Amino acid sequence: MTRRQYRSAAVRSSALAAAALLALTASACSGPPKTGNLDGEGFKLSAGTPVGKDGLDSFSWAVYAEPPTLDYISAFDYPQNTVLSNVCESLMRWNPDLTLGPGLAEKATNPDPNTWVYDLRPNVKFHDGGTLTADDVVYSLGRQMNPDNAAAWAQQFQHVSSVTKTGPLQVTVKLTQPDSQFNQYMATAAGVIASKAGVEAAGKDYGTTGSLACTGPFKLGTWTKGQSIELERFDGYWGTKAKSKKAVFRFLTDPSARVNALLSGEADGGYLIPTEAYQRLRSSGAGTLYFGEGLSTVNVNVTNMKGVLGDLRVRQALSLALDRSGFQKAGLGGAGQVTGSLTTRAAWAGAPETVRKQAFEGLTPTEPDLARAKALIQEAGATGKSITVATSPIGLDVSVLATAVQAAGAKIGLDVKLKTVAPNAFTALFTDPQAREGIDMFPETYYDSITDPLDLLANFKTGAYQNFAGYSDPVYDGLVDEAVKATDPSLRYALSAKLQKTASEQLLWIPVAEWPTAVFLNKRISGAPTTISYLYQPWAAAVGAAP
Repeated sequence: MTRRQYRSAAVRSSALAAAALLALTASACSGPPKTGNLDGEGFKLSAGTPVGKDGLDSFSWAVYAEPPTLDYISAFDYPQNTVLSNVCESLMRWNPDLTLGPGLAEKATNPDPNTWVYDLRPNVKFHDGGTLTADDVVYSLGRQMNPDNAAAWAQQFQHVSSVTKTGPLQVTVKLTQPDSQFNQYMATAAGVIASKAGVEAAGKDYGTTGSLACTGPFKLGTWTKGQSIELERFDGYWGTKAKSKKAVFRFLTDPSARVNALLSGEADGGYLIPTEAYQRLRSSGAGTLYFGEGLSTVNVNVTNMKGVLGDLRVRQALSLALDRSGFQKAGLGGAGQVTGSLTTRAAWAGAPETVRKQAFEGLTPTEPDLARAKALIQEAGATGKSITVATSPIGLDVSVLATAVQAAGAKIGLDVKLKTVAPNAFTALFTDPQAREGIDMFPETYYDSITDPLDLLANFKTGAYQNFAGYSDPVYDGLVDEAVKATDPSLRYALSAKLQKTASEQLLWIPVAEWPTAVFLNKRISGAPTTISYLYQPWAAAVGAAP
């Protein structure tokens, strides 16, 4: 989504981290390339995994953290959405190939630029026994829009003036202006529909205990706090039934334990594979490690422009001193590729070739230039000044990148201090302004929730959810507004290319690398998607016995 997201992975062993850091400091379209380095081998992006067979009793899945809640209005991060996407469905659906398709709305029409009409599927049953009606849609979207709820997806409703029932199975959304993004976001957790009666009955406990009162191929079963969440197949599901009777999500916060669980069979599969384990899993013979499109870029999020980083020259200097290639090898296990772009190339798949070329020309340099970086620090009068970068033992992508920023600062005369925070506290950096106090930067892997570069680039509009540094430029804001209003995709992409150039010139975040989605499946199971679509479509329903 994009207001928002950070991607974690999880705590690595100190020995592995030390080795990775040593390696790092020693090294001073229509989609991304299909091959790259991975411990001396190539890696290829796969469209999917072999189709799974019906009749599986259960499978287990490793996740790096326990969701704090499964309330869809707070489904802002990997753990929540990995589970929730199989229990609570949205009006639209993000398909495995990252295209948009129908969900609970069998038809979505746009009769005029300021109107979306959703015609709902008939006879859709909720897990609590109710039947989907237009009233449930009005209620569910209303929860996202209610300012008292502080929904993570509220920004996606900023142009909505009303959501009304216009038939027993029809809802009409009126906008204050054209919004090219709105219908796309209805495939994310922003568009989840739950039973009004069920949510109201749960009250303040909704999302943490009892039924989620949604509809999906699985329903929430036993949630053993601190250990696991079990999902049970919902035989009243309107769509294709799940191939497994049960899916068990195990919370394995220690990355070594998570990898060992995958190797031993304690967990049959998992996303967000610890990068240092790529080669070990590949060569284990226990299963297959797949890579798919992630729409993800690793960046350094600038959260404070009131201090030293308020001077563009300092941001430029840090970027020029950063060893991106070293990070890509040590922090990403050799997967992905370095980039000077905040957006992935795949996010521009629908753009005309000329616009796509313009979007990636003259962006942030990726090769270190220490001489220029030192000169910029001296010009800015920043020699010896300090900044604080948050880090956390949630993954090498975080810890190695934070250390790389520190090393870059040391080379050019900046005092970069690292502040280590617990995984949960690191997650809070995205939602709690108080958690960001005293923090100038932190590593972030941002994934697009829709296949559109504007998802990320809109973050720098004045007041945007993830505009943590408070960047404000009326020209930039105007371009965002124009792009959002542009119902002609070609015009929207052209405006987005201008936004990308500005974001690059201003280094609002420092871009580092593109990162594919990784998924490991052991020999028991197959069918899971390889793309990041798993966050917003019922991927677990396709997991069955290996062919």
